[in-house]
Amino acid sequence: MNLLDLFQISIDRYPYRTAIQFGDQKVTFAELNVRANQLAHAFSRLGLCKGDRAAFYLPNSLELVTTYLAFLKLGVITVPINLLYRETEITHIAGDCTPRLLVTGKEQLGVIAPLRDRLNSVEHIVLAEDLPQLAAGETSRAPMLPAGGDDLAVILYTSGTTGRSKGAMLSHDNFVANIAGVTRAWAWRADDQFLLTLPLFHAHGLAVGLHGALATGCTTILHDRFHADAVFDSLLADGITLFFGVPTMYLRLLEEAARRFGVGQRVPMPAMRLFVSGSAPLSAETFNDFKAVFGHEILERYGMTETLMNLSNLYAGPRLPGTVGVPLPGVSARICDSQGQPLPDGEAGEVYLRGSNIFQGYWNDAEKTAQAFHTDAQGRQWFRTGDIGRRDPLTGFYRLEGRARELIISAGFNIYPREVEEVLESHPAVREAAVAGIPDRVRGELPKAYVVLAGDRSVTAEALQEYCGERLASFKVPKVIAFVPLLPRNALGKVQKHRLAATGSD
Repeated sequence: MNLLDLFQISIDRYPYRTAIQFGDQKVTFAELNVRANQLAHAFSRLGLCKGDRAAFYLPNSLELVTTYLAFLKLGVITVPINLLYRETEITHIAGDCTPRLLVTGKEQLGVIAPLRDRLNSVEHIVLAEDLPQLAAGETSRAPMLPAGGDDLAVILYTSGTTGRSKGAMLSHDNFVANIAGVTRAWAWRADDQFLLTLPLFHAHGLAVGLHGALATGCTTILHDRFHADAVFDSLLADGITLFFGVPTMYLRLLEEAARRFGVGQRVPMPAMRLFVSGSAPLSAETFNDFKAVFGHEILERYGMTETLMNLSNLYAGPRLPGTVGVPLPGVSARICDSQGQPLPDGEAGEVYLRGSNIFQGYWNDAEKTAQAFHTDAQGRQWFRTGDIGRRDPLTGFYRLEGRARELIISAGFNIYPREVEEVLESHPAVREAAVAGIPDRVRGELPKAYVVLAGDRSVTAEALQEYCGERLASFKVPKVIAFVPLLPRNALGKVQKHRLAATGSD
C-alpha cells in the first residue's frame, strides 16, 4: 500500500466532506483529489518523472497541500524545505538531492531569486500563485504511476551534531506504518475537527498532522502558522476536537488565556477531546498549568525525523507528566549501553528503535547510514536515536533525560551546533567558535555562542548575530554571544562543551 491508496479510502467514503479549510477557502476530499490530479499532469508536462526529486519552499496553504499530493501521484520524491532556511541550508539541500522543480511563493522570491544561479539542478521554479493557471484544462484522471510501499515518498532533511544536514529517506511504507500506529493510539476519528498550525515542511505537521487527517477522513482547519490569538479563537468557536503543538505553543495559549480571562481562570472547551505535544520536552509545570486552565491533560509523544513517531502516551490511559509513554503499534524500543547491549529497566542509556516506521537511510551518505544502526546478536538492525532515556520498571513508560549528541531543540526546531559554528568561523574576525544550548522557559533551549576573536580583530555581538541571520534560519542565530580568550579542550584537542559556561561572561 502507498500513501495514495490510504488517502483514497477517505476520498471514496467522504467525497463531499470538507477536507481542508484554509481561511475562507474550503475544499472537499473529491475536489482536493481532482486538483491534485490536474496539477500532477501539469508537472508531468514540465518533465517530472517517477523517482525525480521536487521541492517546496512554502508556508502552510491549500497550494502546498495540492502540490504535495500532486508529487505523490507522479511518484516524485518530495523535498520539503524549512521556510526559515536561508542561503546556507537551501543551497546545501538543493546540491545534495538535486531537485528538478521547486514550488515557492511570491513572498519567498526574495530568498530564492538571489540563489537561482546556485540551484543548478532546478529546471523550473513555479510560483504557488500560478498553480491554478498551470493546472487549468488538465484531465482530472489520476496519473497511472503507482508507487510501491518500498518507494521513497519524501526526503526530510535533518542532521547530526557535526557536518552538514542529512536527507532522511522515508518510504511510503514508513509513513503508512506511522499513520496506522498514531491514529489507533490517539483514537483519531472521521468526525474530528483538526486544527493544524504546525508547519508542513516538518515531520510533525506533515507526517503526523496532514497524513493522519487525510487517512481518517476528518476535516483539517489549516492555519498558515501558529498565532496564539487566532488559535485561541478557533479553539473556542470552531468546534475543534484535535490540536497538536510543541511546548512553546501551549505556553502561548496559557498566556492568551490569562490575558483574556485572568490568571488561573478556567477556560471551558466542551468540544475539545485531545491536545498532543511533541518535538521538545514538555515541562511538568506546563502540563499541570494547562490542565488547571483548560481541563485537559496534554498527551506527550516522542518522534524524530528519521523514525516519525515512536512512543506515546495513549488516548485511553494515564498521561504521566515528563514521560513519552510506550512504543506505538509496530514499534520496538529498548534502552542500551554504549556497546548496544540492552539495559535493565530503570537504568539510563541510549534509546534504540526498530519497526516499519524506521527510515531507509540518509540520501547519498552510506557511511552515516551505517553509523546510525546497530546489529544485535540475532541479526536485527536497531536505529540509534542518540537520545538518553530510561524505562520505568513499574509502569513500563519511557522517560527521556537528555541527548547523547549535542543537539539543541528550541521551540521544537532542531539546531545543530556545528552548522552555526561554521558560519561564525567564516567571519573574518572570528578565529573559532563553539555553540551550546542554554535553558529557556518559553523555548526550552536557546543557542549560545562562545567566540574567540582572530588576532587584533574586533566585532560586536550584534554584528555577528546579523551576519548569522543573513546565512541561517532565525531560530539558529545565537541569542547570546560570549567573547572568550580560548575554548576549553581536552588532551586530544576536542572542545569540552560542558566547561563552556565557565570560560567567560556575556
